[in-house]
Amino acid sequence: MLNRRMFLKHTMGTGALAVAAAAGLLAPVAVFAGWNKAAFEAKDLAGAMKGVGEDSASASDKIKIKAPDIAENGAVVPVTVSTDIAGVESISLYIEKNGTPLAATFAMDSSSEAFVSTRVKMGKTSNVIAVVNAGGKSYKAHKEVKVTIGGCGG
Repeated sequence: MLNRRMFLKHTMGTGALAVAAAAGLLAPVAVFAGWNKAAFEAKDLAGAMKGVGEDSASASDKIKIKAPDIAENGAVVPVTVSTDIAGVESISLYIEKNGTPLAATFAMDSSSEAFVSTRVKMGKTSNVIAVVNAGGKSYKAHKEVKVTIGGCGG
């Protein structure tokens, strides 16, 4: 049963949110991330890279991928990507042999440090591919990670 105090507390909170939204203090458009449905639903690496527009990426030794050589549990594989390339606009992570290869895309301001750290799921041993977009060009690097227990239902 809802008592008077709880009723007033919830009513005041809802009212405050409504006033903030009406005043333009809350901008939900800025909160929601973009969704590239075609790229995230692609079933192969070529389709995912094409969906993001990174299918013509050239190999680069300026991209550093830090990931374990052997991941005991594919459900939680830590991956860090960094680069010295100037003016990075985005960094994408692909897991080559996953059912849906695109794991993440990070949009960046060209003045920010080109560094991302996340955890990905890997179904089986595969290449982790990092693609960096800078100055209208795409660059890529890869690292093989051996998985002993698959994290994608394997």
